[in-house]
Amino acid sequence: MSTAGRNGQAGGEPAGIHRFVVFGDICGSGSLDLAEKKLQRAAMYEAFDEAFGSVGVEPGTFHQEDRGDGILAALRPDVPPTLMVGRWIDTLYESLRDHNQGRGAPLRLRIGMNAGLVVRDRHGLVGRAVDLAARLCDSAPAKRIMDEAPGVDLLVVVSDWLYASVVAEGGRYVEPGHYRAARVRAKETDETAWFHVPRLPAPPLLGADGDRARGDEGAPPTPSARGERAAEGPRTGVGAGGGGGPNAPGRWREPYVPGRGRSARRPRQHHPRRVHRHPEGRAPRARRGRGRVQGEGRGPGEGRGPGEGRGGGPPRGLGGGRRARGG
Repeated sequence: MSTAGRNGQAGGEPAGIHRFVVFGDICGSGSLDLAEKKLQRAAMYEAFDEAFGSVGVEPGTFHQEDRGDGILAALRPDVPPTLMVGRWIDTLYESLRDHNQGRGAPLRLRIGMNAGLVVRDRHGLVGRAVDLAARLCDSAPAKRIMDEAPGVDLLVVVSDWLYASVVAEGGRYVEPGHYRAARVRAKETDETAWFHVPRLPAPPLLGADGDRARGDEGAPPTPSARGERAAEGPRTGVGAGGGGGPNAPGRWREPYVPGRGRSARRPRQHHPRRVHRHPEGRAPRARRGRGRVQGEGRGPGEGRGPGEGRGGGPPRGLGGGRRARGG
């Protein structure tokens, strides 16, 4: 079913018009039998009609396409977007809750929202705004939330532009603090999206950063997170998150400035627990202090005799050597 909007022409629009785009999809419809499919499809249309009526959008005044187990809609440019991210979402949530009471197979919806230039021809809608709305609705984070949180009946995903331009400004029924950001990567799309579950302070299974689920806390950081850490500059090990001091392994040391402090020489950096060892064992040391240094007093070519000790004299208890010559 497709209904033409008042702002379009019968043969199509000559140029793109900035429209608010909504893409809705029923979760898990592939596992339903035909009778249940027809029931949930009728309930979806009824919920959409009620939500559009709550913001003053009457049937026949906007473009709507049937997508089997979903709906694609593009509104007139004069419809305030704040109403769509506020009252429209709240009414849709209430309609789903009323329908699902006492039902074994509840109707659960994923909604993608975006706004931008849209062209309508005799086949339907075309434009990047439409493509992104569909990607947001079918994104991997959206499906994961609905798959792993069966108690959620409605999930709304809005584009980054829509969140920054409309949702973040607030308004009646608008809850910007209850959205969480996550990256959406599908086909040629690689953008930030904002996820929201009505009446919850945050969507389930998304952490504070929104990049991964709570069950993936041990996963390595995303490339974007690593890039943000690199942009912070060298780590000095001082302050919050420093830990272990400036010489701890894996930490950045504070750059040395010649002339600062007592000496202009750069001090050697040693690990507090590291023991420097000679590659062949204990490093040999020159004998210092009392007595002469080993080999003192010998001329060129003079070596240690076969019976001499380390000090150059004969072993104890044996005669000969220098003592014999002195006698």
